[in-house]
Amino acid sequence: MDSSLIVFQMRRAAEARHALAAVPGLTCYRLANAEADGLPGLTADRFGDAVVLSLYRELSGAEEAAVLDAAVAAWGPRAVYVKRRPREARVLSNTARAEVSPALPSRGVPVDSCVVEENGLRFGIRPGAGLSVGLFLDMREARAWVRAHAAGKSVLNTFSYTCGFSVAARVGGASRALNVDASRRVLDWGEDNHRLNGLPVDRRDFAAGDVFEWLKRLDKKGESFDLVILDPPSFATTRHSRFSAARDYPDLVAQAAAVLAPGGTLLACCNLSGLAPARHAAAVKEGLARAGRAVRGAERLSPGPDFPAHPDSPHGLQVLAVGTDSGRRERLG
Repeated sequence: MDSSLIVFQMRRAAEARHALAAVPGLTCYRLANAEADGLPGLTADRFGDAVVLSLYRELSGAEEAAVLDAAVAAWGPRAVYVKRRPREARVLSNTARAEVSPALPSRGVPVDSCVVEENGLRFGIRPGAGLSVGLFLDMREARAWVRAHAAGKSVLNTFSYTCGFSVAARVGGASRALNVDASRRVLDWGEDNHRLNGLPVDRRDFAAGDVFEWLKRLDKKGESFDLVILDPPSFATTRHSRFSAARDYPDLVAQAAAVLAPGGTLLACCNLSGLAPARHAAAVKEGLARAGRAVRGAERLSPGPDFPAHPDSPHGLQVLAVGTDSGRRERLG
């Protein structure tokens, strides 16, 4: 693909998102979504004046330079950061971080940190901090759903990362939001996000540790929550456990159901390449059945209009809001 065609496709992708670019209080969204925007192996995300460009296939030096020049020509950002995401990126990120996720921009001037807005919520972004820069944009609609349904509810936000769901819940009127993540560093980042939105911070609501261990601890203490959010990585390893979404998702759902209040809602998220909606629903149904919980109804949430799907590469993200009660089971679909 020559550089002029890349520029054309990038500009066309931006034009397709013109309505999003005009939304007040929204300064972060996906600019280009790989094959669906005619740019195979490439995604681009806008975070304020910075663009984060993710490469999912090997490019020669000249090819990568052409892509970077095209991004500058098409979008005119202050900085373009590159994230190289081959299949081995999860492993490489620990051993060759400078190669996989350079700390400095490949084009433009450094943007060490910035604050972006999503539907009026504020989040701190660090474009050069690693493969994940502080906010997963395909969860925008799910965060909006949480905000709209959180009033007066207690919320448990597992695998919380920088606590975007908690911010949405608290702004939406949640009575409490407990965040659990294995990393104290990202929880500190999450506390900063709460402060950015004028929310009080109670250190006890930012719990570092293994999610499975915390679920057992909360169950043992008899705690329950009106809304439990599950947003695990595809793979995770801690000192006490190894998690694989493909293998362990029903177990995670069952343990989460143990701390879900009667009539509560489970927001079950999973971002696993090749995961079909029916397979995700089956895993959720199996986990709830193990916990003896009945289903009141289910709502499937989409990643938003800036994440169009392509027949050859369907989106792996699945999000299902499942209401529970003690009544009859219903089929999840």
